[in-house]
Amino acid sequence: MMDTKALREKVLDLAIRGKLVPQDPNDEPASILLERIRQQKQQMVKDGKLKAKDIKNDTVIFVGEDNLHYEKFADGSVKCIEDEIPFELPEGWQWVRLGCLAQYKKGPFGSSITKAMFVPDNPDAVKVYEQKNAINKDASLGNYFISAEKYETLKGFEVFPNDIIVSCAGTIGETYVLPTSMRKGIINQALMKISLYDLGILDFYLMYFDFQLKRAAQEQGYGVALKNIPPFDMLKRYLVPIPPIQEQKRIIAVVNNLLFEVDSIDADCKAIFALIAQTKAKILDLAIRGQLVPQDPADEPASVLLERIKAEKEKLIKQGKIKQDKKESVIFRGEDNSYYLNDGQMTVDISDDLPFDIPDSWCWVHLKDVFIINPRNKLDDDLDVSFIPMPLIDDGYNGKHTSEVRSWKEVKTGFTHFAEGDIGVAKITPCFENRKSTVFENLTNGYGVGTTELHVLRSFGNNILAQYLLAYVKSDYFVEKGKQTFTGDVGQQRISKAYVENAYFPLPPIKEQERIVQQIGIIFEHLNMITDALS
Repeated sequence: MMDTKALREKVLDLAIRGKLVPQDPNDEPASILLERIRQQKQQMVKDGKLKAKDIKNDTVIFVGEDNLHYEKFADGSVKCIEDEIPFELPEGWQWVRLGCLAQYKKGPFGSSITKAMFVPDNPDAVKVYEQKNAINKDASLGNYFISAEKYETLKGFEVFPNDIIVSCAGTIGETYVLPTSMRKGIINQALMKISLYDLGILDFYLMYFDFQLKRAAQEQGYGVALKNIPPFDMLKRYLVPIPPIQEQKRIIAVVNNLLFEVDSIDADCKAIFALIAQTKAKILDLAIRGQLVPQDPADEPASVLLERIKAEKEKLIKQGKIKQDKKESVIFRGEDNSYYLNDGQMTVDISDDLPFDIPDSWCWVHLKDVFIINPRNKLDDDLDVSFIPMPLIDDGYNGKHTSEVRSWKEVKTGFTHFAEGDIGVAKITPCFENRKSTVFENLTNGYGVGTTELHVLRSFGNNILAQYLLAYVKSDYFVEKGKQTFTGDVGQQRISKAYVENAYFPLPPIKEQERIVQQIGIIFEHLNMITDALS
């Protein structure tokens, strides 16, 4: 699939280079447009709407007889700037500094507006515009107001209809043109306002401003997100390629149409990804219900498998490798076909607690009955193991992890232990909600340690396939039920060990586990081929 982000950038790059639409020799050249803007600014100075110092740094960029670019300053001096010109412009276009096209004003210093200054809304109150107005493209948002008296001390930060406000905190670089219906107000510390001298160039200016800011951020190594608005001195010196006003209109029309198509492609891809995610979730749901593959009456039932697991568990207890579970319970089906739980003291009917029906050859168990939860490894200090600080970054099905080799002595304390074939379940939201569970494979010498934000499950012997357990802990049932048990502060909530231990686990015969895992692998491989093609 095409890279829609790269496609958007290509459309905008062609637009600002004059290669998106053909030029029309009958168009009034950009030089005349820029001359009108200069004359308008001179008139604004005469009318007292603009200070002479505000235009003292204005320049005119032109091509000399030697075909090189020059910049003429207010004092009459001229400088060759050919090395600054990023690309050649079509006939009729002209370069100009960003600062020559608009007035720029950042919000007041933090101490200029504090919460103590805010007043309840009233007919005389003046609105304080915030970054969310720019981010959400809505002038009505926000409930901060200052008195008319306070406004008089801050009126230099007033905004007017058709001013552009730019978010400078949180989400950086989002722009919004204030509507004519806006309420009288000022900008706060998190905004910058831009007042164009000629509103005719508004659409082209916004397109270029947004594109140039994001491109400059990438070139300066900021990555995807813009971290800061460039300093005014730098911002105002950005070179802007200005087309004739009629060509600007043609460019914007084509850009809007093309980006609409790109957005449609993007939306279609997101819908496909969502459908694939839903399909995977449904496959896992069918798998743990015994509905993905047919049962085989020749299979050894899960009850016999469960006896082997219990025997393995008893052996480990006798060897002192694990402790006896003082709260061990047994789940069984009675003659009335209901399910019961015996905890050694009493027997209770749990039929209503079980989430769904399972085949007759399966068993219900608690996870703690068939897995060691959060095991501790006992190894030689000189043994090398895998250190995995963030083990749950993969999709969980490929066993690949970013790891380092460390000696066991160095890492055995303070980290979560795991071994080859163990299953890791992220216990912190949103990792748990995003099903960041994995099977640990390819570990150095078969052992590893890693983040403490992790619950580890280890099978007793090889009686339960890791990939089947992985299907269970990634299922909607396990995740949605677990989300209801989150504890801790919002944003740092965790799934408890108690939930993992006591979760009801549907245990199939070992042969059926093999068929389930194989079928999941086949289906997921085909689904992943689709997502890979769209990525």
